[in-house]
Amino acid sequence: MILISGCLCGNNPSYNGTIKVNAKLRKLVEQGKAIPVCPELLGGLSRPRERSEISGGTGEQVLLGKCAVITESGKDVTKNFIRGAKKVLSIAKKNGIKKAVLKAHSPACGSGRIYDGTFTGRLIKGDGVASALLKKNNIMIVSGLRKSLK
Repeated sequence: MILISGCLCGNNPSYNGTIKVNAKLRKLVEQGKAIPVCPELLGGLSRPRERSEISGGTGEQVLLGKCAVITESGKDVTKNFIRGAKKVLSIAKKNGIKKAVLKAHSPACGSGRIYDGTFTGRLIKGDGVASALLKKNNIMIVSGLRKSLK
């Protein structure tokens, strides 16, 4: 059993309401081999919603209280991202999950590279909030784009 970002398998639209389906990931959900999750929705954010990025750091630093997750208009949604990350971790632990395929570059799910907080499309080294928490708990993250994984 693995976790999959809901927006990658068509279960949840992305922040802006678009739906794109990775057929291979969707099939894993349909076969009962994967659980779709969305840390942002689990944290209490709606959809569609404004874009968010981590301002001044990475998911690890958000978890330590050293920086924040901010929307494009300047609203602080850090608490939502932390709450959602904790709920995703709880789902993972409850189901004995050791691997997750999560949305690339996202402030919640990004792994290895995330947007830099300027809303300009620039990437920096680091993880999103949920990815950082899952990694801290020995859950392997595979970065998935909405395109088919090869």
